[in-house]
Amino acid sequence: MSVVDLLTCAVDTKAGQSGFGFSYVIGGGAEASLVAGRRLTDALFLEHPVSHPEVAWARAQKLCNRTGKGPNYVGYAAADMALWDLHARTNNVSLGEAMGGARRAVPVYGSGGYRSGMSADAVAEQVTSHLNQGFQAIKLRLAGDARDETALKAAASIADGSHHIMADLNEKGTLTTARRTLDRVAAHGGIFVEEPLPAHDYSGYRQLSLSHSGQVATGEHLQGLSEALPFMTEGLCAVIQPDLAMIGGLTEALRVARIAEATGTEVMPHFLPGLFVHLAAAVPSLTWLEDFPLLEPLFTGWPEISPDGTMAPRDVAGHGLTLTEEACARYRLS
Repeated sequence: MSVVDLLTCAVDTKAGQSGFGFSYVIGGGAEASLVAGRRLTDALFLEHPVSHPEVAWARAQKLCNRTGKGPNYVGYAAADMALWDLHARTNNVSLGEAMGGARRAVPVYGSGGYRSGMSADAVAEQVTSHLNQGFQAIKLRLAGDARDETALKAAASIADGSHHIMADLNEKGTLTTARRTLDRVAAHGGIFVEEPLPAHDYSGYRQLSLSHSGQVATGEHLQGLSEALPFMTEGLCAVIQPDLAMIGGLTEALRVARIAEATGTEVMPHFLPGLFVHLAAAVPSLTWLEDFPLLEPLFTGWPEISPDGTMAPRDVAGHGLTLTEEACARYRLS
């Protein structure tokens, strides 16, 4: 992953209260999202009093009626997160408590450090590293071909039935390779395969659900509740994985999670465990967090992962995250 563009948003009130949020574009190219985010926040914050994040989100959706989701949702995600931080800090509670929940510890799985086509020794080394850190589960990256057997065997030999194995096909599969991969992963005790098909291949996922019900995870490339809804209501996945930026922010992630709870779908958000641990406070259906260190070095205030592989929110108002001094000095803020 060579480039990640970070979008930040600070909301300050005349009463001296403030909230901070961010969004991102993995792979770069965030210019359109920056423009869209500014347009939406100017229309919402300069023309209306600061309101509850869910009220602001409803207004933002209306403003996107003619231009669609795309950069609008990615850009507005930063402002939505900032509003939730402001709402929580104004009420002197944690972000999760502001969402109506109570702080709890959630298991975290290790996801970083894997790539498709790794040697057995490299896989074993990375799995061992994760288990030594206390993680109770790991997620492999697979290729969708015969090489996957090597990785799965190596991981299973280290996990030894006492730790969970997950796998990610990163949208590389066809129906044929997806079915084969799901079978391979299940044979080695794996609990799901993430993105066995392209994100919006609803027809393919419907066909997979008939033969491999309960083994599919997806969602990081879906935008908004409307795109995630069929996966949950039609049983096309067992696990939904909202991404902060793509889904449109914490409000939309919360809306997805509420539907997930009603449909018996597990929620495992796409990376950023130290932020989504707050969502877990309000969402019983959130069962795992993903440790894939990417943006973490840019911020201070991340909660630590306990020796038992779980994470709980810090005892602070809001989400507790701030940009490091080094990040502010090194990168252009505009």
